[in-house]
Amino acid sequence: IKKAAGDVGNVNYKYVSYEGYGPNGIAIIVDALTDNQNRTAANVRNAFTKGNGNIGTPGCVSFMFDKKGIILIENDGSLDEEKVMMDALEAGADDVESNEDGFEITTDPNNVSNVSEALEGMGYSIAQAEAQYVPQTETALSDEHDILMMNKLIEHLEDSDDVQNVWHNWENPTEE
Repeated sequence: IKKAAGDVGNVNYKYVSYEGYGPNGIAIIVDALTDNQNRTAANVRNAFTKGNGNIGTPGCVSFMFDKKGIILIENDGSLDEEKVMMDALEAGADDVESNEDGFEITTDPNNVSNVSEALEGMGYSIAQAEAQYVPQTETALSDEHDILMMNKLIEHLEDSDDVQNVWHNWENPTEE
């Protein structure tokens, strides 16, 4: 009753990470923030089971990902690519790529806030700035059943209140 009323007292939240495989060996990393590790572990395990995957041991898939800081700047057509690149590099970024929506700036994951604050100070509108697990290679699924199961697995994971992020190396054509 106290928890529902907002009287949480001294609840300790803990960051936990789970790794596993989805259909056809798709690598998945799940980041969660929880006050009850047993509940979260059961929910994550259940999602993997329902999605025809299996949870693995720590480190079983993380080697397939690089942790990078990703900053997105939207471009309404008024930004000059060369100026954005120079400003981003001056702010401490490692790389800048342009696409149809704007610019994706890559930096050290520990430096995301410094680089994004510097870019905001230069007048850029930051759409997103966070550390992400970026897959080194992506895996495509061709079997309709595997695609359905992978979508189900991701949906169940994202429906969990404790799950913060789901990273995977699935080359999903519907996301593009």
